[in-house]
Amino acid sequence: MRGPHPEISGDAWADAQLLWDYHQLHHKIQSCSVIIGLGSHDLGVATQAAQLYLEGWAPLIVFSGANSPTTMERFPRGEAVHYREHAVSLGVPDSAILLETHATNTAENFEFSRGVLQAASVPIISVLLVSKPYEQRRSLATVMKIWPEVDVVCASERPSLAEYIDSIGSAKRVVDMLVGTLQRLIEYPKKGFIVDQEIPAEAIAAYERLRDSGFDSRVIRPAKPGR
Repeated sequence: MRGPHPEISGDAWADAQLLWDYHQLHHKIQSCSVIIGLGSHDLGVATQAAQLYLEGWAPLIVFSGANSPTTMERFPRGEAVHYREHAVSLGVPDSAILLETHATNTAENFEFSRGVLQAASVPIISVLLVSKPYEQRRSLATVMKIWPEVDVVCASERPSLAEYIDSIGSAKRVVDMLVGTLQRLIEYPKKGFIVDQEIPAEAIAAYERLRDSGFDSRVIRPAKPGR
């Protein structure tokens, strides 16, 4: 039986939906010191950050991100730069945006954004953290490790899994990212990169089934031993 998308079987779709739901935190939006938008291939992060600013949830936005191999073509001037341009086009004053243009991973997003805010003498008590929908939990686990003294509220756009796949244009790519993100929640605490998250057994089982059935382009492979 096929799932809602022709690339995915019904069973795989159910597993993907389980991971999609697990990765999101459904925090209640609250007023915060700053909005931090995490750079990625998804311009929806900038859209959501702009909307939250325009609704008055924070007086300032930091967009953070250089480039990754998946964003070089789409955002040739860097993720944060393109995010700012998009937010300004939606009505956010340029003066309300700070840029962090060097981060190439999530830990650096927070380390370097904190540095930008300190350099601007902006006191930070709380962060309204905007990410891709399926990166909420990992982003929270990372900021709790890197910047534990701040209170964090996580936010993202709220498409369904099917809607998000339509926006990206590839069901396999999205499911691969769900699988890769879950693997990082399992492995990264062991490396000291993030704090532990409680992962239900059914989420781990869904991850393993999807990984073993070929949704694995974002899976971190063990390093090959040197010769």
